[in-house]
Amino acid sequence: MNRLTIAAMLCGALALTSCSKSENEAADPTALEADELPVVRTDVVAAEDVPQLKSYTATIEAENLNNIAPASPNRIKTIAVEVGDRVHRGQQLVRLDTSNADQLRINLEQIEREYNRAVELLNIGAGTQQAVDQLKAQLDAARTQLNNVMENTVLVSPINGVVTARNYDPGDMTGSMPVLTVGQLSPRVKVMINVNETDLPMVRRGAKVGVKFDAFPGEDFQGTVTRIYPTVDSSTRTFQVEVGIDNPGERILPGMFGRVEFQLGTRNNVVVPDRAVVKQTGSGNKYVYVLHGDRVSYNRVELGRRIDDSYEVLSGVANGDTVVISGQSRLADGVQVEVMK
Repeated sequence: MNRLTIAAMLCGALALTSCSKSENEAADPTALEADELPVVRTDVVAAEDVPQLKSYTATIEAENLNNIAPASPNRIKTIAVEVGDRVHRGQQLVRLDTSNADQLRINLEQIEREYNRAVELLNIGAGTQQAVDQLKAQLDAARTQLNNVMENTVLVSPINGVVTARNYDPGDMTGSMPVLTVGQLSPRVKVMINVNETDLPMVRRGAKVGVKFDAFPGEDFQGTVTRIYPTVDSSTRTFQVEVGIDNPGERILPGMFGRVEFQLGTRNNVVVPDRAVVKQTGSGNKYVYVLHGDRVSYNRVELGRRIDDSYEVLSGVANGDTVVISGQSRLADGVQVEVMK
């Protein structure tokens, strides 16, 4: 009995000691928390002069556009070119019905015979100068009329360029639209963009800009601002800007997709590593954890340009702040952290 009693007393003492130790640990969680603090890496960020590059979607247009159409409605006999064909100045493009021209030619020949007869009669004293003058006026008018009709019977290209539109087929009667449109693609083409109202004061005529085309990946082109339109589009609050770009070999064609990049000066803004930026799922918002002592704050940021492996920050982080660049998965606003040395 004495042995059993002693054993029971020892077990009870051990149990009380264990309970007391557990209660003390629960009352002082700092030791446990210290072992479980999120470990992060940090970096100190600074402000620097960031080039302000702005990219605009561009529409490519021909330097000049010529609409090929007759002066008066007529029926089309043949069209010698298709859209995309290159044409040269003076090349015959369209032939129209010649019925009117044939009739005018017959009338001109009749007037010429009457005029010549009147001149002969005047020379032998059997005619009058008045009759000759009247026929001469009629002859000049008939020739002018025939020439005008002939010019509108065979339509030629006034420029070197490319056929950009065809609106009729042989047999059609011409109407309000041109038969063909020819665009001049050399020595340069126009690149049309719409510039934001806030950026317009920084755009200058004669400024050099970079141009890229999806059709020519890896190639950089240079253009020059040639015209700034003075009226704003009330629906988009943008101004149209024209950029001229040299087009040797006529590689750049109307309708191509391009981008124009403007250099709009520099701004002194904070730059943070891209590893510091956290994207909030489902919202598109961007955040950066900023270290204050041994705790972090969850700062929403507005990003500007991406610069290699960093981002320009327009707001949300100050010059000289310490930001978390790794270990963000266990963080939340106000969480205590351990900084990896």
